Amino acid sequence: MLMWLFDQLASEYRVFNVFHYLTLRGIFSVLTALTISLVCGPSMIRMLSQRGIGQVVREDGPETHLKKTGTPTMGGTLILMSVVLTTLLWADLSNRFVWVALFTCVSFGIIGWVDDYQKLAHKNTKGIGARSKYLWQSAAGLTAAIILYTTAQTPQETELIVPIFKQVAIPLGWGYIVLSYFVIVGSSNAVNLTDGLDGLAIVPTVLVAAALSLFAYVTGNIVFAHYLTIPYINGVGEVLIFSAALVGAGLGFLWFNTYPAQVFMGDIGALSLGASVGVVAVIVRQEIVLFIMGGVFVMETLSVIIQVISFKLTGKRIFRMAPLHHHFEKKGWPEPRVIVRFWIISLMLVLVGLATLKIR
Repeated sequence: MLMWLFDQLASEYRVFNVFHYLTLRGIFSVLTALTISLVCGPSMIRMLSQRGIGQVVREDGPETHLKKTGTPTMGGTLILMSVVLTTLLWADLSNRFVWVALFTCVSFGIIGWVDDYQKLAHKNTKGIGARSKYLWQSAAGLTAAIILYTTAQTPQETELIVPIFKQVAIPLGWGYIVLSYFVIVGSSNAVNLTDGLDGLAIVPTVLVAAALSLFAYVTGNIVFAHYLTIPYINGVGEVLIFSAALVGAGLGFLWFNTYPAQVFMGDIGALSLGASVGVVAVIVRQEIVLFIMGGVFVMETLSVIIQVISFKLTGKRIFRMAPLHHHFEKKGWPEPRVIVRFWIISLMLVLVGLATLKIR
């Protein structure tokens, strides 16, 4: 919206041409989303509390979590609102990648909202059920993948880029849709599984989103893309505005979600955030790097898979409790220790992912 306004003003006042710079709009995107979250957060928390929208805690979970029962949830609405409004304000709305990112964020947010509502309405932790949730996630993820594939304008947009190796780019064809689908849906569920402790999921998400912002910028800049020997994709740089909004909204939410949390994001936040970083990774052609940078999410997901397979095959559990963060809680680690150590691991992995830009 503001891009159109600045274009009109620039014809009369050249100073407004400065807003064509992605870096400046990216900074304003972070600040706008952060401001919206900080300003609207307290009133949203009060509204959730007054309406009795409180967390339903698993009875078989760690005993220390029972005191969290009733803490306002569905705070992911704040994140979703901040990201959408900020992107609409600062992004070039003629850019197709921006609309795919917004569609993915909102559609997965709606799925999460329905799931959270069902949990609250029936006072259980199952929500709409795993099968129904996965079905709707699949529909949204496939839609985004198909749109990206059918609107691709160059071969580079559908090739699998292997980090470190300069000349390795694997043409995927229709396999691009399959890969994109699994990245978007898998990332969504991985963040959702990680969202079990105060601030545990939001900080790794912010770190990954910040790194993907850099990838979007260099991928959409022909000079930097050539220098770093990564594929140049016209228009991808505009996704920086969306991913920067994720950073700002996430930091704003962390203000209220840090231990001890005043509000939880719920599925509406976790599913939409996970899908958002997934679709950005697909757009900038860095699916493998996302797997590295999102290592905390990967570990959490693998711990659940390993636990289920082990119990079904042998009747024994590998971990004291899954996902992995609960295992360490059961070992006696205080919640803040688990959270901060997972944050540190996430920061290290993001730095490794960023290093692949130069190590080629």
